[in-house]
Amino acid sequence: MSKVTIPLFSEDISNFSKALRAQLSKAEGVPNHLALMNMLARAAGYQNLQHMQANAAAERRLNQSAPVEDVDHRRVERALRMFDDEGRMTVWPSKRAVQDLCLWVFWAALPRGKVLHERDVNAILERLHLFDDAPILRRTLATQGFLTRNTDGSDYRRVEQQPPPEALVLLAALK
Repeated sequence: MSKVTIPLFSEDISNFSKALRAQLSKAEGVPNHLALMNMLARAAGYQNLQHMQANAAAERRLNQSAPVEDVDHRRVERALRMFDDEGRMTVWPSKRAVQDLCLWVFWAALPRGKVLHERDVNAILERLHLFDDAPILRRTLATQGFLTRNTDGSDYRRVEQQPPPEALVLLAALK
């Protein structure tokens, strides 16, 4: 089996070496190959070697041509599983982090600078999901700050903001 090269990058070599030294000082004797690789991965900010490998594999699968800093490719890949080939959400994710990322797809579909009625928002959301629950999407968009609305539930407006890097990667993958 051929080995897959996994790049290792650290913003600050000093912090990297301090984290590695702290782990080595706790080790009894000379660590074996796998233990040392886990230490290197943890010093680089990953949970362990497997987390580092999974992140690198997800990045390759997403065919990232230009590296985007601070992107959790595993999280983007999990969010992509919630959508069909036509870009419609098939199920509401159970994990909050994936829900928050998926909301950007709905946010991006809302027109900017336009006041919408509840039925208009529902119509847009209905086109983008298959689990037939536009109210949960609409309420979640409002409570998470993607939409503003009047207290009586009328006059919705998209809140303009810069999507995080993961959302940009997700939106690009769904186009």
